[in-house]
Amino acid sequence: MLPTYLLSLREGLEMALIIGIVLGALTKIRRDDLTSSVWLGTLSAAGVSILTAVLLTSFGMSLEDRAEQIFEGVTMLIAAGILTWMIFWMRKQARFLKSELEAGVNKAAASTGKRAVFWLAFVAVVREGVELALFITAAFFTGDQSQVTTNIIQTLAGTILGLGTAILLGWTLFATTVRLDLRRFFQVTGILLILFAAGLVAHGVHEFNEVGWIPAVIEHVWDVNPILDETSLIGQLLRTLFGYNGNPSLTEIIAYFAYLIVVSIFWRREDTAPVKATAQSKA
Repeated sequence: MLPTYLLSLREGLEMALIIGIVLGALTKIRRDDLTSSVWLGTLSAAGVSILTAVLLTSFGMSLEDRAEQIFEGVTMLIAAGILTWMIFWMRKQARFLKSELEAGVNKAAASTGKRAVFWLAFVAVVREGVELALFITAAFFTGDQSQVTTNIIQTLAGTILGLGTAILLGWTLFATTVRLDLRRFFQVTGILLILFAAGLVAHGVHEFNEVGWIPAVIEHVWDVNPILDETSLIGQLLRTLFGYNGNPSLTEIIAYFAYLIVVSIFWRREDTAPVKATAQSKA
């Protein structure tokens, strides 16, 4: 539940910011008549996103044995890749998001009006929604598949709570004088989601170990399940949140830490780039 809550909170807040910026831009140019098109585009994007999540999860659950393992492995790695890209994209583009959306609204309002604004809202929201659908599917399959009903309930609860919190935060930002430190918010959630993505990579490698696509080299480097069983409540939480495995293979461990090292290098480079640019401009 915690991973889906975190994912839904972050993606949901991005959606709320996008919708708020678009609505604010329409108010600024006095085109409140186009507000209904924004909400129609948003609801249509939400419908597509929900359908995507249902289809992906249902398809994965319909598979068995080797096909299921391949599907889960591919889904984990794709989700980890998109999640990583999304985190770094937001770090780079967040400062330009408002101006780009407002420019798009002005252009849409001046051209075909309602249709253009509908598609502007739809495309902006559906991108985040489909990403969230893929992440939720990946998070679902990292859970305990022997308790499908419980897993579904926890996934739905985490998603609903995360989106609900995002809506509340979004409304607070635009309707009151309260200001959330968005830079700090995305930085903290970004770090947590990188750890989650590392777990997805390791889990994907584990599935490919099972089907023989990636050799385990050493099947079980250690076994700490007697101390912290991965099927226990805490073990399941760590498994879904950080990819915990009580008896991992060598290639799982290599994949997990290789991902963290590479991402840490790029993360540090992103942090030092603005400092260097500022120093050069002062010189």
